[in-house]
Amino acid sequence: MGNYSPQIDQFILKSQPFAQPILNHLRALIHAACPEVEEKLKWGMPFFDYKGEMMCHMAAFKQHCAFGFWKAALMKDPLLMARAREEKAMGHLGRIKTIHDLPSDTKIVNWVREAMKLNDQGIKLPPKSKESKSETPVPDDLKAALKQNAAARKTFERFTPACQREYLDWIADAKRPETRLRRLDQAIEWMAEGKKRHWKFERK
Repeated sequence: MGNYSPQIDQFILKSQPFAQPILNHLRALIHAACPEVEEKLKWGMPFFDYKGEMMCHMAAFKQHCAFGFWKAALMKDPLLMARAREEKAMGHLGRIKTIHDLPSDTKIVNWVREAMKLNDQGIKLPPKSKESKSETPVPDDLKAALKQNAAARKTFERFTPACQREYLDWIADAKRPETRLRRLDQAIEWMAEGKKRHWKFERK
């Protein structure tokens, strides 16, 4: 049997009414495709792990939901690959506002099974290429984490654009999903304490 986390239950119950059927539906499909899935709440969002690795995740915002796969860039569906390469948002299906915005159940189940195979085979995401960065947008996972931590959010909003960019670039430069999550967690902790990215090197 899959691991149904009470934390995810509460997350769904506290989400906007429009989001609850969407989240429940996605959750049911994930468990149907992967009975061994482990549910975890990370940075205020539901994550679904398989064999010790992140597989997929979902989120709920004020007016839309998001759903995505950690290794979408390695999956066969052109839509998932394209959205993963854009790296502009956490989800790969755009803004999901109703359950009718979701692809068919069969397609989602097949995606989950494909993601399972990548974890079974131990396939990792390739290192990110270095590209010029004119402007770094705030990604959805950081937005959601800041929403959950008022102290960190106030610090981030008070930062100059240059200070914000130091954190944004550090998170974006993570070559592996697990590294990105660790950096996101560390960034929230430091910002909650009012610290800049390179606080350790500041003169006291």
